[in-house]
Amino acid sequence: MKEGIHPQNYRLVAFKDMSNDHVFITKSAANTKDTIVIDGVEYPMVKVEISNTSHPFYTGKMKLVDTAGRVDKFMNRYKKHMDNNKAKQ
Repeated sequence: MKEGIHPQNYRLVAFKDMSNDHVFITKSAANTKDTIVIDGVEYPMVKVEISNTSHPFYTGKMKLVDTAGRVDKFMNRYKKHMDNNKAKQ
């Protein structure tokens, strides 16, 4: 193992699954801005969108992600710009 390449700030960090509020604590060197109190102890908190308690592979349930809504929002936002480009051609 090479010397001096691994972070030295390993500490207990709480990871919170935002889809179902599941929290698990493990050692990490991830930078955090938020904190959470669990059983009277304050931990740095990292918010995650998916974990083993909400991932379809582990739960066996499919989760619908609204990608069409994101595309529609993008198209509506830049419709005027795209129409102007078509008119110039």
